[in-house]
Amino acid sequence: MTESTVPQVSSTLSAADTIARWKLRWRISRDGAAVSPGLFRIGEPSAESPVIVTCNYRMTFDLVRRDLGGLDVWLLVLDTRGVNVWCAAGKGTFSSRELMLRAALTGLERYVSHRTLVLPQLGATGVSAADVRATSGWRVVFGPVRSRDLKAFLAAGMKATPAMRAVTFTFAERMAVVPVELVGAFVGWFALIPFALLGIGALVSWGGAAALIAQPLAAYLAGVIGGGVLVPALLPWLPGRALSLKGAEAGVIAGLLAGLVLSAPPLMIAADTLLAGAVASYIGVNFTGTTPYTSPSGVEKELRVALPLMGAASVLAGVLWVVQAFGG
Repeated sequence: MTESTVPQVSSTLSAADTIARWKLRWRISRDGAAVSPGLFRIGEPSAESPVIVTCNYRMTFDLVRRDLGGLDVWLLVLDTRGVNVWCAAGKGTFSSRELMLRAALTGLERYVSHRTLVLPQLGATGVSAADVRATSGWRVVFGPVRSRDLKAFLAAGMKATPAMRAVTFTFAERMAVVPVELVGAFVGWFALIPFALLGIGALVSWGGAAALIAQPLAAYLAGVIGGGVLVPALLPWLPGRALSLKGAEAGVIAGLLAGLVLSAPPLMIAADTLLAGAVASYIGVNFTGTTPYTSPSGVEKELRVALPLMGAASVLAGVLWVVQAFGG
């Protein structure tokens, strides 16, 4: 079996690649989130060329192959169900089992003369290097956090500098994940507005229905802005470590401001603040997969406390709106 039987992928991203990545960023379509797992060639690798391992999430796959441009390497893509390395490692799809299975299915050992696999550092929680070595004979080396450091890492004899190991979440990196959260929050719930109008309109009137849902809608929008924009923007400065708490804080601020701007009565301001806080808290937790602030197990524990509080705040907000609207 020769190298030519292995598909070759370009390290140059096309306009179609850019559009596909943009669509994923804005959650327009998840159909193209996954690429086919398997073994690929970048350049013209030989039996001595390094083997780089990544996930089959489209955005990650594209960035890795782009950053390996100019090198001759093998690219082993694991089946992570179209999920990024960080989340897939936490969910168990970027795992020791999948790594060994994919190496076996692709016949990797027939193409390389060494037994070394270079994995992304963020996949370390899902892969046991000792188990992989003992079971399959493959040696696992954890590379840098960012794919852009791969060339320097390989040139240094697979030695990482402290900077390559540092996990960052800068302002630009945080704001890059805003679009997908905003789109998800808007599309999912705004579809319910016509049904709310129909239901309330049957009891009162169309004008009355619109007036009744205007305030909750404003509070919801405030929560979306609080959780989807203020949380990532102000993440290092919001008190506490739990993302649900940070989201609640941002939502309370946004909801209070919304109520004051709309000159709402005190009960409605309180309701706005409660709902916005609950919505922002829920959205804030969604940043777990993109931030080093928390871990999947930590979030599971956090949500056992946070979800009931979000629900209670939402219900209380509804009660306050009803009292204000129908109680004079």
